[in-house]
Amino acid sequence: MGEKTALLAALGLLGMVFVARWVMLHRAGTASPGEQLPAASLRPGPLLLAIGFLTDFFDTLGVGSFATTTPLFKLSRRVDDREIPGTMNVGHTVPTLAEAFIYVVVVQVEMVTLVALIAAAVAGAWLGAGVVTRLPKKQIQRAMGLLLIVAAVVIVLRRCGWVPAGQNALGLHGGALAIGIAGNALLGALMMLGIGLYAPCMILVSLLGMSATTAFPIMMGSCAFLMPVASLRFIAARRYDLRAALGLTLGGVPGVLVAAFLVRSLQLATMQWLVVAVVLITSVAMLRSASRHSPDLGALVTHA
Repeated sequence: MGEKTALLAALGLLGMVFVARWVMLHRAGTASPGEQLPAASLRPGPLLLAIGFLTDFFDTLGVGSFATTTPLFKLSRRVDDREIPGTMNVGHTVPTLAEAFIYVVVVQVEMVTLVALIAAAVAGAWLGAGVVTRLPKKQIQRAMGLLLIVAAVVIVLRRCGWVPAGQNALGLHGGALAIGIAGNALLGALMMLGIGLYAPCMILVSLLGMSATTAFPIMMGSCAFLMPVASLRFIAARRYDLRAALGLTLGGVPGVLVAAFLVRSLQLATMQWLVVAVVLITSVAMLRSASRHSPDLGALVTHA
């Protein structure tokens, strides 16, 4: 109980530090009085709030918010492709902290395994964010297009039962723990390209012999700790859309609470197949955008 209490306290502290740093970095990025944006221009509006609510509602149920947020941003044309990874990480951070707090409380998992896999994901995300913030738009489009296909395949494999369902272990030891650490570090890095960690993490722990239920505090705890760390790098680099990120945050927290406390059971099979279809459509759109004629570097700089 002492270890769990310490983890929950760390989640709460991290949330407060993240919000404070977000405000500080934003102000530093608009230090000139002429660059300050009026408060009215930062209001997300009903559509962005609805996107935040829906994506984090389903995220709390284990679907993953990135696979749903990406197509909604792409189809609504509210966020530039280059800024989608940063916007999702920044905007979904606070809702994910709320999810992690809830699942760490209600789901049993060995604390050594939980802390080790969370730390691995944070390390992977920190390195991954450093790369993504410096990538040109077309490289991000290509990477997101290809990895969205991978995300769709993972969901299909889970729905068809073509991956092990997991056993009853509540923790990992020895070689299995080492594999879990390496795997979650990779997933943390890939998350910085806009690909959610949830489905791959659930498959990872199942393959290693753990109960699929234990994936919830692991995957949500991983994201809760890695997203603030990585998001601060996106904020500092100004590679995100502030208005859209606020929409995800303000709409997402109520979505988490509704899903966690008001929804007792929900048949997700039909909805998950719909997610697969939308993700594949978005992937094709991303790859087509990336394959279009690319101007030379001078033109890119001129039109940035």
